[in-house]
Amino acid sequence: MTLPLMPKATAVWLIEKTGLTFTQIAEFCGMHPLEVQAIADGEVAAGINGYDPVKNHQLAEAEIKRCEADTNARLKSMPTASPVKRRAKGARYTPVAKRNDRPDAIAFVLRQFPQLSEAQIVKLLGTTKDTITKVRDRQHWNSANIKPRDPVILGLCTQTDLHAAVTAANDRLAREGHALPVVDAYVPDSDSHA
Repeated sequence: MTLPLMPKATAVWLIEKTGLTFTQIAEFCGMHPLEVQAIADGEVAAGINGYDPVKNHQLAEAEIKRCEADTNARLKSMPTASPVKRRAKGARYTPVAKRNDRPDAIAFVLRQFPQLSEAQIVKLLGTTKDTITKVRDRQHWNSANIKPRDPVILGLCTQTDLHAAVTAANDRLAREGHALPVVDAYVPDSDSHA
């Protein structure tokens, strides 16, 4: 369950305006019952104005009444109308320490997943089409030192994102009537585990 916005202020309001038990308030606000009791006693959160979870669409009035009638019942928050979504557009930020790993990841993806389009690789690894072309054609300034390494292990993308990109590319090839490329099984270098 997600915690309410401003849990202490919400706890203050629930203590002052409802007949809920300290345990019910504590579980809803993500606090310890003793902390809720300290708020009720005025030892903690003195001067904090109560935050009304009903007016702010986090809790229904009927839900409060239901839990006041049954001390064993637990408050259930209302679903949020606008959940926070993952950022989907724009270039992905890669920390400076990992930027030198990007050509290795590009080489790995080009070798292991040739069905991926350049646009998919750009989105997956946060790189540019120019860099992909240079790595593919061995024109990259550091070509002599590029060793294909898994981008998931390097921390440049998640396994879920990689799998989704490969699945989408395979579906596209199947729709177009092309055969899936056959790639040798990936065997990690023995010195990469050292």
